[in-house]
Parts: sequence; structure tokens; C-alpha cells
Amino acid sequence: MTTPTRRPRGRPPGARADAALPRGRPDRHPDRHPDRRPDGRRTVLRAAAALPVALLAAPARAQAAWPGAPIRFIVPFPAGSGTDVSARLLGERLAAALGQPVVVENKPGADGSIAAEAAARAKPDGYTVFVTSNSTHASNPALRRRLPYDPVRDFAPVTLLGTAPLLVLVHPSVPARSVAELVAHAKANPGRLTFSSGSASSRVAGEMFKAMTGTDMTNVSYKGNPQAIADLAAGQVQVMFCDAGTALPQVQGGRVRALAVTGAQRAAAAPDLPTVAEAGVPGYEMVAWTAVFVPAATPAPIVATLNARIVEILRSPEFRAKAGATTDWAPGTPQQLAAFVDAEIAKWKRVVALAGIEVE
Repeated sequence: MTTPTRRPRGRPPGARADAALPRGRPDRHPDRHPDRRPDGRRTVLRAAAALPVALLAAPARAQAAWPGAPIRFIVPFPAGSGTDVSARLLGERLAAALGQPVVVENKPGADGSIAAEAAARAKPDGYTVFVTSNSTHASNPALRRRLPYDPVRDFAPVTLLGTAPLLVLVHPSVPARSVAELVAHAKANPGRLTFSSGSASSRVAGEMFKAMTGTDMTNVSYKGNPQAIADLAAGQVQVMFCDAGTALPQVQGGRVRALAVTGAQRAAAAPDLPTVAEAGVPGYEMVAWTAVFVPAATPAPIVATLNARIVEILRSPEFRAKAGATTDWAPGTPQQLAAFVDAEIAKWKRVVALAGIEVE
């Protein structure tokens, strides 16, 4: 008696072994079909392939949501300084434009270096904005061999805000009502006059005045111009070169006397005052400026949004009426500010050399 050949259950005669598996079920031999694995690795591979796309999309979503929290303005000078006043006026309007509060944080000291370092080290996420002046981004690089920040490498430019001359001020006790009389009085009293400075700009303006007039005055440094002009008004110092925004209230109150402006042209805020050059010191010119920066590596879309909003604000008649005429507002592009800073650093190095200031 012949014993029949046994077949695996469910396999028809002559069928291949692998054909017995129902369609859609994984093969017991995954090497034959590497894209179909029983351990779920096909799903893992697909998820891994999608990761780069997801990672690229995440920053875009984060930028699209900006700003989603309050924005911090770091200012390198104390409350009441010209830069601080400009930052607060701008911050109020930027908050309304972006729908998030803007908080001003004053960090005075070391001619702005303390604030500049803090801003440079801040997270580049668009929530820290540095509203500063030429003190941190042109004067300090010319006055100091070492800084705790790099004005070019550590920041992304947003826009120039504007430029402004300084005012030459004296205490009412000084027998001078013109630049010529101040020069004569200083020469008659060598080393006896002191001039206060609350920023690198005001210091360099005074040192350059000394060099170009052949006078000898001693600098007394302060954390900011508000403190420096307070001591001038109190008679603790005799002379000061101060931004118009800080100086004019004291001039109008009769606590200090203004002799001239340091720009190449007369100032709209004080049209009756001659320039220093007009008043007898040919070639003298000193103009300060303010600008907006963010930490380097801040996403370009955020920089572009900040630039667009700030330029729009500064060009509005409402802002200019509120800000007054102490600054020549001149907003522009980030690229224009970058080129401007490069030129200003070179210029201030020449000015410091001309003034005979020893680099620290």
C-alpha cells in the first residue's frame, strides 16, 4: 500500500512555498523584500526621512509666530539720556505695531560696554533689541584696545535711527558767552577748568575741542549725561559737551548756558546757536548717532520685520512731532547701517588720534 505525499495545509498542488502567504502579509524572509519588514522598521525609516523636513519647518513656524512675548530694549545709558528717550518713544509705538509690550532695560556704565556685552550674549530670537549710539559701535572701538564684544561680528544691524549734534555748555559762573570767550578763559586758566562727560561722544568732543583750541581742561567721567549735566548745573564742573535732548531743558531753565553746536550745520532745535566752526574753530565737527541692532544670528525674517516697523514709525508725522527736533531722523536698511558703522569706526579712530587721546 502506497502512502500519499503530505502537502502543507492550504497549498495547492504545484504551488511555490512563498505563494501560500496571503497578499499583504509580511514575508518570513525579509531579505527578499527589504521594504517590507515584520518589525515595523519601514515606518521608522519613513519617519526618519521626514525628520529633516520637520526640523526645517520648525524655525519657520517659530518665526511666523514672532513676537509671541514681550520684547526687551537694552539701552546703554541711564533713564533720561537722549538714547533712553528715543528708545522709549520708539518702544511705545513698536509695541502697538507688533501687539506685544516693549520693556526698556537701562544698563549704564563703561561707556555702554556693559549693555553691549549683555546684548551681544543674549539669545538671538528677536526678543532682545539693542538701542544704542556711536559710543558702543564707533567710539569705544577707537578708544579701547579690548572690548567684551565685537561691534560688527556680535550684532546684526536693523536700522539707523538718526544723527544729532552736541551742545557746548558752560556753568553760568564761567565768564564766557561765546566759544571765543571760553577759549580765552581756558587759556588764561590752564588746567583749572573741568568738563564732564557721560558718554564716549561727549568725552571725545571735549578732547577734540582741547586739541584744536590749544586749551587744557580736565575730563570728569560719569555713567551718563543726565548725571554729568546735573553736576554742571550744580557748578561741580564748568564745561560740558552734551546731546541736545538732555541739554535743552537745562538751558531753557537757565541752569546752564549754551554757546554753540558741534555739527556742521546749525541745529533745528537751537537755530540761534552758531556751530563751533562758525564761532572760531574751523574744521571742528562732532555728530552723535543712534541705531538699532539685534544679536548676531537673529533670523533674517525677524530683522526684516523690525526694520519695516521701525522705519514706518520713524517716518510718521506723529512720531516726529512727539520726538521734537533734537535728532535728524534718518532710518534706512540693515545694509546701509552696516556700511555706516564700518565708516564710522574708521572715522572715530582718526578723531581719537587727532584729539591726542591715549587708547586704553
